[in-house]
Amino acid sequence: MLPHAEILPPPTVLEIVTTLQRAGFETWCVGGAVRDALLGHVHLDWDLATAATPTQVRRLFARTVPVGIEFGTIGVIDRQGRMHEVTTFRRDVQHDGRHAVVEFGASLDEDLARRDFTINAVAFDPISKRLHDPFGGRADVEARLVRAVGDPEARMHEDRLRALRAMRFASRFEFALDPATWRAIVDSAPFLSRLSPERVKQEIDKTMEQVRRPSQAFARWRDAGAFASLIPALASVSAAVLDAIDLLPLPGPSTRPQRRLLRVAALFSDLDGRTTEVALRELRFSNQEIAWVGALVGKWHATRIGLTERLSSEQGLDAREVRRLAAEVGRLRVGSFSRLAAARWAAEQSRGVSTAPSRQRRAGLHRALLRSAFADPLEVADLAIDGDDLRSLGVSPGPQYGRILSSLLDEVLDDPTQNTRALLTARATALTTLPR
Repeated sequence: MLPHAEILPPPTVLEIVTTLQRAGFETWCVGGAVRDALLGHVHLDWDLATAATPTQVRRLFARTVPVGIEFGTIGVIDRQGRMHEVTTFRRDVQHDGRHAVVEFGASLDEDLARRDFTINAVAFDPISKRLHDPFGGRADVEARLVRAVGDPEARMHEDRLRALRAMRFASRFEFALDPATWRAIVDSAPFLSRLSPERVKQEIDKTMEQVRRPSQAFARWRDAGAFASLIPALASVSAAVLDAIDLLPLPGPSTRPQRRLLRVAALFSDLDGRTTEVALRELRFSNQEIAWVGALVGKWHATRIGLTERLSSEQGLDAREVRRLAAEVGRLRVGSFSRLAAARWAAEQSRGVSTAPSRQRRAGLHRALLRSAFADPLEVADLAIDGDDLRSLGVSPGPQYGRILSSLLDEVLDDPTQNTRALLTARATALTTLPR
């Protein structure tokens, strides 16, 4: 653990603290940045707590944003254009299980007492290099423990989202959960349905993005009863599904949205596509996200048994079967589909399931699907003739267009060498003369 004397906020943060302190306002760095600094992790967003009121903060700085002025929070824009939240010391006077009514004029200790976990309730004065830790947060960082500030039951009652945050923090940092805090989480689970779907989705997304092993977090969701309250379809989610999530890459900056959604697909991969889409819609995922994840899960659910058997057989999949699978999955989803399938099979193999395809077969399927997606005609749009060609053959516009083109695609999937203008024109001419 990093000694507190070596906690080094960016110079721009020091400038903000210096300005407030010189104006006579006690000011401290608080929250996640201090926690991460103690862990030796880089943290770019430094939040400050101060005795200054929101009005006084706005008078002291040229560039501010009233991000949560009713709760005492002003965003101060530093000279590099980064915003830092500066919040007036406050105490809670009323709770509804999610939102609090606050009043200003509190002390630093009162402000820290309203925070969720001890590891987030440590304050640091970067000017005097003083650490203020009235609840033992630094010791809990060293002990690798997530523990509620004060009475765990009261903390969970004040804000039901804290139950989900506790499980995310414990899994993200690979900390243990304090037993009393865990009991409070379990007791809080029946009330989690009071949370807005948007906040639940946000916790799922953060877990997928931040946690190296999301299975730890979601196993806790299951065991605490959080899934039963929030996503009943996942109330008994299997260990194999959870393990599969861990086998998918941690999202990187350039591909984070797709990899996040791939992990979401893994979480729902025991369900069918329709059930998955309903659950995601209730969680307020976007229509695009619902369609992508639902299609991926649906294809896995529809093909997994037959695909597992064929890939595990002595001969494996032939080129025709690969093309048809690529066409069924969709060329833009084949990479994600094969990664999801490989993760599920690897999780099963680690549990001794003898029918799971080998690592070599899984890798071979991935390569074969990608080659097919980029090289083979898989869609009607890939055919060497189109609707205009059918019109020139005397085919009247209407449903027959679709029937003929679908039939041609079916033949081309069997044999891509048939995808020439001459051959398909001849076949289309023959098909137009067949009785409907």
